[in-house]
Amino acid sequence: MSETGFMLFRHIMGKTETVLYAACMTFLFYPFMAGQKEQRKNVLKKATTVFGAYVLVYLICDAAALPGWLRMIIVIVLLTSFHRITGMEKNIAFLLGVLFLGIRDMCRLITESLRYIFDTKLLRGVYNESTMYRNTAVGYSLSIVLQFLFLFIMLLFISRRLQKEPLELHAKELCYLCLMPIAGILFGNIIFRQLFIVKENVFFLLYEEYPVFIGLVPLTSFLFYVGIVATVMSYQEMVRLQEEKKKYFVEEQQLLAIRERMEEVEQFYDGIRRMKHEMKNHLTNIKGLAGSGSYEEMEQYIAKMDESLNVFELTIRTGNAVTDVIVNDKQKAADKQGIKFSSEFLYPASDGYDAYDIAIIINNLLQNALEACERMKGGKRYISLSGRQKKRFFLICVKNSFEGEVAFDKNSNLPVSTKGADLLGKRVSMHGIGLSNVKRETAKYLGNVDIRIKKKEFVVTVLLQERSRNGQHNQCKLHDKDVQQLFEELRSKGQRPDKNRIL
Repeated sequence: MSETGFMLFRHIMGKTETVLYAACMTFLFYPFMAGQKEQRKNVLKKATTVFGAYVLVYLICDAAALPGWLRMIIVIVLLTSFHRITGMEKNIAFLLGVLFLGIRDMCRLITESLRYIFDTKLLRGVYNESTMYRNTAVGYSLSIVLQFLFLFIMLLFISRRLQKEPLELHAKELCYLCLMPIAGILFGNIIFRQLFIVKENVFFLLYEEYPVFIGLVPLTSFLFYVGIVATVMSYQEMVRLQEEKKKYFVEEQQLLAIRERMEEVEQFYDGIRRMKHEMKNHLTNIKGLAGSGSYEEMEQYIAKMDESLNVFELTIRTGNAVTDVIVNDKQKAADKQGIKFSSEFLYPASDGYDAYDIAIIINNLLQNALEACERMKGGKRYISLSGRQKKRFFLICVKNSFEGEVAFDKNSNLPVSTKGADLLGKRVSMHGIGLSNVKRETAKYLGNVDIRIKKKEFVVTVLLQERSRNGQHNQCKLHDKDVQQLFEELRSKGQRPDKNRIL
């Protein structure tokens, strides 16, 4: 191979590297682009945006001989600016750009040591110029192949890691996740500047002057990559723990509210008992009004008695004091909003269920149903609750009307909610926390949660398995036959859960 041929080879390989880097960046970005199930034309447009941004910046910067750090900044700025086109959040686009450039430099440093080893082996004892160029081209090609192999594996691993948990990045989280890849980029730039140094027309190679760096540089680069992965994993673990903390906090608040409400009901019952003792006085007053002919005043007196008695009246009886409170409170809330509320809920005649567990389940289901009905702008608004026992199983079903679309989280398979709540003085996201609590309570009873959407009706069916007296299950998991029988029971009542949607 001649010198001219070798220079042409290097030029072609340089452009090929740019194209391959752009393809690898597109590979990293693609899973996080919104609307992957859109038409192929739209998906191609988003992928081309990422691919084209990288290629154009590096080709233009190559022609203008701009430094590498400036090219990186331009690429990241462009990808962040184009986040609407790619259907990504701005912070996620920025993070992925930084991650890619950091991992890319780590791979380049690892294979730079391999390239030096290849050149040393292939050029040893070779004095023919043509053979030297050819062997150098072979070593260069081998290093490029290994480089992109390593890059693909590293990007694939980090991409799958990132997809395990949804990314909701704010400024602090973004800085935390970008710290390690930016440090890797700076380390890479320092090493690249030291690989080839010219002093007084004399070339100095870092690996020739300091052979220990042949192993030290790739090891350090790999540790930077491990640090990037560890940072991502620790962030996801932190997010998961925070979500669990929110869920448990919400459950504790619900239990506290139920207990406080039970205290109020006890006070109501005390009032009823007091009224029974005072009934003789009331009857005496009524006789006195009747004897004096004050019939109008007597009617008003009796009306006031009825009104005071209605305050203590629970219109829906479920067979358990705790669930009585929950269902009647939700029924009153529905009446205030003009929502039709019906209940066929009967508490199971068994000691194998905890009243507070069931209260949390129906409280969350009915609260979600109320909020869905409140958001409706028109149409018939209704909520239907049913609950009954079937052998060792207990079924709870809530149906409600709703408007709009329901999106499901790909990790939890639960509907994603946009509602919020103030917890500990902070506004926090309540994405599916209500149904997550239902799912967690259901798991205590080796049960299932079925969610079905048909036209403008949202149906949630909860299936619980009775526990023994010692609080343990008899290890009898739900079999298809049992589930089918229970679903037939629901169908006989006009409810048709989809067995394939069991969570």
